[in-house]
Amino acid sequence: MSGKKRKAPTSAAKEPSAKQQKLAPCKEEKQERAGGWLQDHLKQQRTEKKDMKFNKKRLRFVSKAEDVKQGSKGVLYWMSRDQRVQDNWALIHAQQLAVKENLPLHICFCLVVPKSELSTLRHFSFMLKGLKEVAEECKTLDIQFHLLHGSAGEVLPGFVSDRGLGAVVTDFCPLREQMQWLEDVKNLLPKDIPLIQVDAHNIVPCWVASPKLEYAARTIRGKITKLLPEYLTDLPLVEQHPYTATRTAKPIDWDETLASLKVDTKVGETDWAKPGTKAGVAMLESFIDVRLKLFDTKRNDPNAHALSQLSPWIRFGHLSAQRVALQVQHSGKTAGVTVASYIEELVVRRELTDNFCFYNKKYDSVDGAYEWAQKTLKDHAKDKRPYLYTREQLEKAKSHDKLWNGAQYQMVSEGKMHGFLRMYWAKKILEWTSSPEEALSTALYLNDRYSLDGQDPNGFVGCMWSICGIHDQGWAERPVFGKVRYMNYKGCLRKFDVARFEKQYCPKNL
Repeated sequence: MSGKKRKAPTSAAKEPSAKQQKLAPCKEEKQERAGGWLQDHLKQQRTEKKDMKFNKKRLRFVSKAEDVKQGSKGVLYWMSRDQRVQDNWALIHAQQLAVKENLPLHICFCLVVPKSELSTLRHFSFMLKGLKEVAEECKTLDIQFHLLHGSAGEVLPGFVSDRGLGAVVTDFCPLREQMQWLEDVKNLLPKDIPLIQVDAHNIVPCWVASPKLEYAARTIRGKITKLLPEYLTDLPLVEQHPYTATRTAKPIDWDETLASLKVDTKVGETDWAKPGTKAGVAMLESFIDVRLKLFDTKRNDPNAHALSQLSPWIRFGHLSAQRVALQVQHSGKTAGVTVASYIEELVVRRELTDNFCFYNKKYDSVDGAYEWAQKTLKDHAKDKRPYLYTREQLEKAKSHDKLWNGAQYQMVSEGKMHGFLRMYWAKKILEWTSSPEEALSTALYLNDRYSLDGQDPNGFVGCMWSICGIHDQGWAERPVFGKVRYMNYKGCLRKFDVARFEKQYCPKNL
């Protein structure tokens, strides 16, 4: 490989070292979080709205049975994507159903570790530590929390029968594996037990927002905006459950459970993102107090601390996007800060990704791209690439491009990458690998292995947008990219201080 080295402009001011600049709360943020005002505010909000009715359009019956089985001993919430107690429409509905039938309430989570390079300590530690917090909160509310080992199809139907449970409520995820789990449970659950799915992740339920695959943000934006007055409401409190189970849940040794998992420990935990709802609320509080005022103008600058940083907590369901939207809107209005750009990303863009994965089963394949994109990528598949790198070289940030290396290094070391850079990062993979198929496969592998918010519709669509033009339009034709939108180093130089980012995230010994 050859090519002239490029020099980015240097900043006149002396920058802090990489160690000093490592993603961590600044002093101002620490002071704001120490107040903990948001935790108290949310508890008060939920209590005041505890009599709010559940909108039945949020649910759909997966089974033919719709009524709780008579003579049963409880209602089960099968927790999967939305791993939290409060602000969880699926759990709210399960509790209201149990109270109506005078029954105890149970929650189960089915723990399964796929044999894959994507099963890392980083992801499973974050998840299990969040679930530990869920279990502790359940104990104070007299809700039984069960950790089941195995896929849902293998362990859940038997658990329901053994415990004599009369209904199963679960949350929603559009991804292939989770949809298969739902189908397995449906097929193996007794026919007189209703299986109810509630979209607790999206503000407007995915199947309500649109009955079809949407072409772009512009085609779904109006549909979602029209429905927000009905769905962007306050959420009631999940309360102390009034009916106690006769058979309680087995104690869980969380440390032993984590230590026993066969996961890749080379991808370790991160310092900046503490798992669980409490930590997520603290990060939301710091966003509102410190970064929200910068978001509208600085969100595309990787050097500015302007982003919410909430994606890991939303991805694992530790935080409700609906609660985030409500609080940001309220706080923005109070402070006179424009929040439209953030709501666009949190609501419209994020819910568009669920729409894509739900209605397009090839959401992680070049075959899932639009016809124009498939054609243009095929037409240029044999174009000469300026550089060719293997997956191993890219994984180790061994390209000629210091900015790209820095972005990759940030993801490997911190489990995150700035949104603007993630677009540049993925487009360069298309430019530096032998085919669009290899590029997409490599980008998804790296994102899903290292990013805390990986293995999620946002990640699939982000890579598909960058490499396959999903939710975008055709642009001027050029080598390799064809009509897919192009990004380059010079464009980044115009956007932000590239040298500053490279200095922070591209160590000399990399």
